[in-house]
Amino acid sequence: MSDEVPFEKRHKDGSLWARGQHLDGKEHGYWEFFRKDGTKLRSGTFERGEQVGEWTTYDKDGMPYKTTVMKHTGK
Repeated sequence: MSDEVPFEKRHKDGSLWARGQHLDGKEHGYWEFFRKDGTKLRSGTFERGEQVGEWTTYDKDGMPYKTTVMKHTGK
């Protein structure tokens, strides 16, 4: 049985770029993506590497400004 593994990726300057978890080497569960200045850029859910459900995009101040609904293709 596979387990979710916490995962973080960083920009070249060391600031946090993305935070979430991997399952079988693919993005899975809730993820957050950040700009170099630390403000949130985007957040949403992956299902075994595929973006699913509602994804929120944030403005330069980190405030939500757009929601996109991703269609699950089952790939």
